[in-house]
Amino acid sequence: MWVRKGDKVRVIAGNDKGVIGEVMCRKGDRVLVRGVNVRKKHLKKQTQEGRAEIIEIERPIHISNVTLCDADGSRIKLKVKTTESGSKELFYIGKGGDEINYRNLRK
Repeated sequence: MWVRKGDKVRVIAGNDKGVIGEVMCRKGDRVLVRGVNVRKKHLKKQTQEGRAEIIEIERPIHISNVTLCDADGSRIKLKVKTTESGSKELFYIGKGGDEINYRNLRK
């Protein structure tokens, strides 16, 4: 479960399969992805002069339905590597076969 807020992910299952979006937040095993699983919500009018309205909001999807992707939008598989200083970092193998650092982990 390496998905965090701000990561770029691709939806691999469901109605929005193939859509790429940014993770807005994560709670437990659910993630909220910008532009994915958009639902309409009907709101009552709040005052006498106000109007009722219909808004579109994103709803969370299960974390197993998304995968991390790089800038091109292709899937990546993260691996953990320990550096000489003792900290851990996540990396993936790029198309050219080189290791690309994705993120540093806390000690």
